[in-house]
Amino acid sequence: MSEKLAIVILNWNGKKWLEKFLPSVIQFSKEATIYIVDNSSTDDSIQYIQSNFPSVRIIKNDQNYGFAGGYNEGLKKIDAEYYCLLNSDVEVTENWIQPVIDLFEKDSHIATIQPKILSYSNKNHFEFAGAAGGLIDNLGYPYCRGRIFDDVEEDKGQYDDETEIFWASGCCFFIRSKDFWEQNGFDERFFAHQEEIDLCWRLKNNNRKVYYTGKSKIYHVGGGTLNKQNPQKTYLNIRNNLSMMLKNLPFPKLIWLIFFRLCLDGIAGIYFGFKNGFPHLWAVIRAHFGFYAQLPGTWKLRQTHQIKDFYQTKWLIFKHFL
Repeated sequence: MSEKLAIVILNWNGKKWLEKFLPSVIQFSKEATIYIVDNSSTDDSIQYIQSNFPSVRIIKNDQNYGFAGGYNEGLKKIDAEYYCLLNSDVEVTENWIQPVIDLFEKDSHIATIQPKILSYSNKNHFEFAGAAGGLIDNLGYPYCRGRIFDDVEEDKGQYDDETEIFWASGCCFFIRSKDFWEQNGFDERFFAHQEEIDLCWRLKNNNRKVYYTGKSKIYHVGGGTLNKQNPQKTYLNIRNNLSMMLKNLPFPKLIWLIFFRLCLDGIAGIYFGFKNGFPHLWAVIRAHFGFYAQLPGTWKLRQTHQIKDFYQTKWLIFKHFL
């Protein structure tokens, strides 16, 4: 029998996060079934859960498939109307679920919903990964209400609304299972980073809605697997962003934008090299070669229909930095 809501936490050697945050998820999620999808951890995460939280269901992947593939594999074994994909480094709050379910049931065209995401370490400020809902500019740069690049706003109630957004954060990603599987889930080639933006873009190309609700609130640590100083994060973000645009952008914007972004990435690589060291410059170069290597497969995954008005603001990077 299908469940109403499955809260699904992907785990890879994350015992310290499960110890800290799983109790809050259990306490405030009585209306849901909680699953841990384990990406072949080598620590004692699974033994810890089995000993301390026997009500939590465990699904074991046979290897580390990353964020995208890990969820795809785990969710195949879960029968629920709604999924909540929740990072292990998240503290949830009382009544965080019901506003989301209410919004789903209010509008059948809504495929995905994100709550307000605040910083666990600075609880009156938004958190980098999602803040008050994701948007995108005309150059394909993702940003958020409440966070533009590294600049994060204080939460003063300015985003306590419920509104349509462009993408919902994978940190806390509610989605109808029907919509998830109609899009064949996440693009597993991404491994991690921006796979949720790509999925939301594909949903929008198919006339589905992505929403934010400020009536639900969580606190996120961030950087639990890869922190911002890790060159691999730079590599995945740039490679995946380029592949995402190739899959989802309409002609003729696709041609000039990909070319323009490749040039801007070169500038960014030099900047990263001076700021963070050569490994980050090399990560940008590797990302471009990674994009080229994936190009034939990415082209085959292009959507049959692309929305033309995909962005909410123009030239964000120039307005922000210059």
